[in-house]
Amino acid sequence: METARLFFGLAAALVVPWGLGWQRERPGLNAFFTLAYGIYAIAPYADEARPWLALGATALLALGTLLWHRSASTPVLGFSLTLPLSAGTPAGTKRLGIAAFGAAVPLSVWAAGAPTAAMGADLLSSDRTAVFMSALLMSVFGGGMLARAATVPVRREIEALEDSSAREAAMEFMSGGPAIGLLERGLLFAFLAAGQPEAAALVLAAKSLARVPTADHGKHASEYFLIGTLASVIAALVMSMAARSAIGLPVL
Repeated sequence: METARLFFGLAAALVVPWGLGWQRERPGLNAFFTLAYGIYAIAPYADEARPWLALGATALLALGTLLWHRSASTPVLGFSLTLPLSAGTPAGTKRLGIAAFGAAVPLSVWAAGAPTAAMGADLLSSDRTAVFMSALLMSVFGGGMLARAATVPVRREIEALEDSSAREAAMEFMSGGPAIGLLERGLLFAFLAAGQPEAAALVLAAKSLARVPTADHGKHASEYFLIGTLASVIAALVMSMAARSAIGLPVL
């Protein structure tokens, strides 16, 4: 179980920022997520040397990726802080609301007492939880990378269309694809990992009814829909089978 937790956890620490494109646009967040999630993955075995070596290798891979995609300009941290909060504006009110929610979380945990702390500690140290969470992240974000790579030829054909109306219709259809794909892969993985492939089939049926391209979108949109859906299914299926096998469950 230790090996499964380390493998899935450290792989997710690399794949998630890559899937979000942080290595190009937000190298600071990329490095922070990789280190933070990597430390979470090795935390129960921090008294051993092997997990730290694995984390070091993961950090080197992430650093190499950042340097590979580094532009001539100085990379930005990936987020900014604006102070002070202006409570008199709608934006300031939203910030105060977020701050209130943030303050409510530790207060609730403190009020709940020791049982909640013990439950949280059990979840953090649970190898099964780490394996499934890491596999879910790789399915959702790594599957997005797979879908983008698989649909590159179709997108190029759409961009090369001479008929502007057909091109715009296809581009409009594709605009919602990435966001829908994230939700689709998350649901597919959850149902497949839970051993409910029938429920996963219902997700695909619901997507087909709600998002099937029409004749107005053109044949390229249909190809994009089919290829993207198959890529999402493959990612969710492979990662769910790998996670179930890693913890000793039947693959389906």
